[in-house]
Amino acid sequence: MKLETFNQLPAAECENALGQCCVATRWIEQMLEARPFADAEALFETAERVWAGLSMPDYLEAFEGHPKIGDVSSLKKKYASTKQLAAGEQSGASMAGDEVLQALANGNTEYEQRFGFIFIVCATGKSAEEMLALLQARLGNDLMTELNIAAGEQAKITRLRLEKMLAEQE
Repeated sequence: MKLETFNQLPAAECENALGQCCVATRWIEQMLEARPFADAEALFETAERVWAGLSMPDYLEAFEGHPKIGDVSSLKKKYASTKQLAAGEQSGASMAGDEVLQALANGNTEYEQRFGFIFIVCATGKSAEEMLALLQARLGNDLMTELNIAAGEQAKITRLRLEKMLAEQE
């Protein structure tokens, strides 16, 4: 949709559109309050600034809106609410063999047990093998390092989804 259309959406519709980009309630609320945006760059900059000002509970809320990397059943379940903007984000995992998917599943379990949240990576353009390597490398991080990395990955995902939203034909 065009930015002008986005700026003029009723609050409930705008909330829904933003929720497809990031499910953190405080992020959505602050983005709604910041409308209207002068241009796309103002939208993206505000999204990043608002995200950077949130707290750990907000980050964890946003992470919960994602399917587990490589987990087909999780992907199908959570994909339904964001399918328009999230299409293709994990296409690398969909082409992976059973061995890699099993390694991703095992890594996801270990990661979630270690950090208390699911593995977040901007999967666009990455193969399953690349995502697995990132997952395995990040398992060695401490909690705060990993939270910061995951938050950065969420910011990338949100930006890509905002870009897709603005690129959609009305």
